[in-house]
Amino acid sequence: MRTWVPAVAVWGRTAPSHSITAMMVTDDQHTVVTGSQEGQICLWDLSSDLKISSKEILFGHTASVTCLAKARE
Repeated sequence: MRTWVPAVAVWGRTAPSHSITAMMVTDDQHTVVTGSQEGQICLWDLSSDLKISSKEILFGHTASVTCLAKARE
C-alpha cells in the first residue's frame, strides 16, 4: 500500500510568486484556486470586499498545471 504524504509550505504575508496558467473560483466564492507553470496549486481566500490573501500552496506536480476542475460529491 502506498502512503501519500502531503507537503506543507509556510510563508509570511506574501505567497511565493508563480506564473498562473489556470484559475478557478469555488462555488461558495470564498476561495480562488490557481495553477502555475511551475506545477504548484495555490488556494487564496477571497473576502467579501474582494481582497485576496494567500491560504495554501500545494506541491507535487512535475509539469505545469494548465487546467483546474471541480469535483462533485
